[in-house]
Amino acid sequence: MRRTETRWSAARQWVGQEWAEVLRSVRSACEEAGPERDTLVQSLKAAGAAILAWALCGWWFQAPMALLAPWTAIAMVGSTVYQSLRTGAQQFAIIALGTVWASAAMALTRDQSMAAMLLTLPFMMLIGNYRRFGTQGIYGATTALFVITAGVSSTSTVGHRLLETLIGAVIGLLFNALVLPPVHLRSVRERLGRLAQETADLLDAMAGGLREEDGLEGAEGWHLRATRLTVSLQNVSDARRWATEGSRWNPGGRLRRTGPKPPPFAEDMRWGRVCTRVLAVTRTLAGIREDPELTQPSPDFFRQLSDVLGQAALICVRETELLTSSEPDTSRDDREAVAGEARAGLDALTEIFRRQEGTAAAIGGELLLEVRQLVTELDSA
Repeated sequence: MRRTETRWSAARQWVGQEWAEVLRSVRSACEEAGPERDTLVQSLKAAGAAILAWALCGWWFQAPMALLAPWTAIAMVGSTVYQSLRTGAQQFAIIALGTVWASAAMALTRDQSMAAMLLTLPFMMLIGNYRRFGTQGIYGATTALFVITAGVSSTSTVGHRLLETLIGAVIGLLFNALVLPPVHLRSVRERLGRLAQETADLLDAMAGGLREEDGLEGAEGWHLRATRLTVSLQNVSDARRWATEGSRWNPGGRLRRTGPKPPPFAEDMRWGRVCTRVLAVTRTLAGIREDPELTQPSPDFFRQLSDVLGQAALICVRETELLTSSEPDTSRDDREAVAGEARAGLDALTEIFRRQEGTAAAIGGELLLEVRQLVTELDSA
């Protein structure tokens, strides 16, 4: 009984968390530009393209297989205009192949659905895995199913199906290219800002923890958070790829206000090095806690290290402001001032390190080296 109650409690907690995430996404989509609003716009565009394709083929033309038009239109509204063109060509090719093959199988078997499936589906599933069709390969088999289950096949119906597929592809492409065409230039700046803020939060937590009596108690948690920074770094890389692809053959640069250009690619590389340095510092701190036989550096060393990490966190905060602020010059001056304090803190940390002995000196030297390189990377913008 208690186990059942525990499961129900966990299920209710999961539902509550999911519902909170949904509400957060809805608020973000309504209040500010960002990934949530982009998803909302693309979803409504796909729905609009499908409705228009159905209205044209199903309601106006009274086409016999009008379903193919809205179905194709939905798949054509991709994340970028270039992606729509590329996947559109792949999709139309595989759908046309599925239509023709299934129609030929129906004609050969004299409209026997089971026999036609035996002749069609194995081949279409195999050809759908051909790498040139990308992720669109599955549409060949599903289109063949539509054709076979629709019944009688003839030359005229094959022509209708191909025409309806083409109409849906054209409508989906035009919707994506002309109705709020997706422009992803903003995403790079936003995700870099998010990475800088996450780094600032981690460094601030480390600085606060090292001031406590058992300063290394949270070292394992810090190391885990540092490893998660690589996920945010990968998100920046993905956004950079979308920005590059989103600019190809996209009228959005002329039809929509795109905002400031993304930071240069060198910033991605710099933040990759910053994440590496943070990971190295947390790994060393976690290693000290795991091996009680090691002699730790003195409390003075950890207090000064805490001050330097706190100043590094402030640099990251200023970096976030530089990426999101409308007054970058003020944020840049503030960052230079904080970076100067961090360099002075490093000099003080070096003086304390010279008083360490034995394994404490080895550990302190490793921490000093990594933190110095961390501050150098943060100050090199």
